[in-house]
Amino acid sequence: MKKLSWKQTLGVATLAAGSAMVSQAALAQDTQDPQGLYSADELMDADVFLTSKPDEDVGDVEDILLGEDMSVQALVIEAGGVLDMGDKDFVVQKGDFTVETRHDDNLDDMEYRVVLDMDGSALKQQPEYTNDWWQNAKTQAASAWENTKQGASSAWKDTKSATSDLLDDASDAIDNN
Repeated sequence: MKKLSWKQTLGVATLAAGSAMVSQAALAQDTQDPQGLYSADELMDADVFLTSKPDEDVGDVEDILLGEDMSVQALVIEAGGVLDMGDKDFVVQKGDFTVETRHDDNLDDMEYRVVLDMDGSALKQQPEYTNDWWQNAKTQAASAWENTKQGASSAWKDTKSATSDLLDDASDAIDNN
């Protein structure tokens, strides 16, 4: 029996994982779960609702905050005023909102609704989007990203070494049979 290198084995595992992801994506499309791709242009200025008051528009999406990896980390929600007077910008973290899509089969008619998983008093407790908040968040995110990169590099080296050792042991066992 031919011994596969760790790169070949990794390639087979990656191919198998990719096939599973394609199957999951097809299943998600069949069930009309999250659509997987969203328009930032359409999300900007989307109406915002609370789970406690699903029919009452409480504000609009003012900004989309992205992390170092370009994934959405938070939305800035403009809310709290009357007739656009006295509005404040609140930072709502990923996981505290969902995006509902209407007319997603037609780009010209597409409309998003952002639903915050909170009530009005919880929204007012969210951090206010100010220059001080921005500077502090930027510093914290840069530090977290650097720690993540270092940890991922170390984990990859450990995984690569352990996988190589396991494959060598498996190959030796096969050769001895």
